[in-house]
Amino acid sequence: TGLAVCCALVLMLMTTVLTSTGAVPVITPLATLLGARGCDMAQFKSLSPQEMKAFRRAKAALEESLLLRNRSCSSHPLPRTRDLRQLQVWERPVALEAELALTLKVLGTVANSTLGDILDQPLRTLRHIHSKLRACVPAQSTAGPRPRGRLRQWLHRLQEAEKKESRGCLEASVTLNLFRLLVRDLRCVADGDLCV
Repeated sequence: TGLAVCCALVLMLMTTVLTSTGAVPVITPLATLLGARGCDMAQFKSLSPQEMKAFRRAKAALEESLLLRNRSCSSHPLPRTRDLRQLQVWERPVALEAELALTLKVLGTVANSTLGDILDQPLRTLRHIHSKLRACVPAQSTAGPRPRGRLRQWLHRLQEAEKKESRGCLEASVTLNLFRLLVRDLRCVADGDLCV
């Protein structure tokens, strides 16, 4: 028992010393660590040549379909001036997740109606990216950060577009934005702090 008492005294002394010197390690909740939440976007810095070929084929088919219908749209839910680098690093996955959710919804509708075979592989890839991306988006809770400023405007614009835009205009906007999403936006989120 003497050894046990000695060990307890040593532990108490070490705790006192570490506490008084401020050397006690800070415990970070696992949920705040990207790796612990399963957020691994590095694999999407560039897609494979086969995946890009499938997306190019899908984009060409979508553009041809849009030309046949000759739609004219006054607004663009995904404007070319939008740049994820204007957002804070933690906001970028939130913006991209919302953009990707809209893209999946719009292209899913097209696939169900006319271009199923051509869109099958691209939609599988987009769904995979979306599932990985959701692990990077902070959980919506009262304690978590709330969208503000530019991020809030972008999210609002996407929500409004889904309610107010015609199906044809949404298809046109998503089609025009597809490669920017796959190349620039996705790479920016994958690069994290390095995307400047």
